[in-house]
Amino acid sequence: MFPLADINRPLRPPVVVKALVALNAAVFLVELLASPAAREAMIYGYGFVPRLFWADPLGEGYRLVTSQFLHGGFSHILGNLWFLWVFGDNVEDRLGRFRFLLFYLLGGALAALAQGVFDPGSTSPMIGASGAISAVLGAYFVLFPRAQILTLVWIILPLTFYLPAAFYLGYWALLQFVYALLGGSNVAFWAHLGGFVWGWAALRYGLFPPAAPPWRRG
Repeated sequence: MFPLADINRPLRPPVVVKALVALNAAVFLVELLASPAAREAMIYGYGFVPRLFWADPLGEGYRLVTSQFLHGGFSHILGNLWFLWVFGDNVEDRLGRFRFLLFYLLGGALAALAQGVFDPGSTSPMIGASGAISAVLGAYFVLFPRAQILTLVWIILPLTFYLPAAFYLGYWALLQFVYALLGGSNVAFWAHLGGFVWGWAALRYGLFPPAAPPWRRG
């Protein structure tokens, strides 16, 4: 199931979401223009490597943030940024711009740590914004459980349905958990699940309480 849009308009323009999309796209362009050796050096120099982090958390801590802005290919970045675009505007609207940015970056860092806890000896760099975006999904689950998500489902032929956000995102989180348990993939499913749990808990238990909505001007 792939989300096409949500029927949930924000009151304020999503400035931070647009900036994050632009920044991720700019970094990906740098990756594309770099030589293969330079690109590999970027990934190993700024991706999150669990074994290196646990050996020197203070010295390697910067990777918790820098890894969020690197991507492994077009499908990787397009999928991540589409989910951010669909779900991020409403969460930014409710949290406010600065707190949304803090929430997003912290969610990405905690998601990387979750992957590191479950795979502490890995020497493969983890890259991508999916952990931070998973945190946005967890927040959306709490804030807008009844919002309708226009969803593409491929059953022999492509079909579209409107599904409640609680159902769509709950199903998505369940899939991440199942795939994480199965293992054997180069996708950081524990990071996805860790980010989602953080986003859910942060909103559910008031760590990032929603800001008062702005007044509409006549």
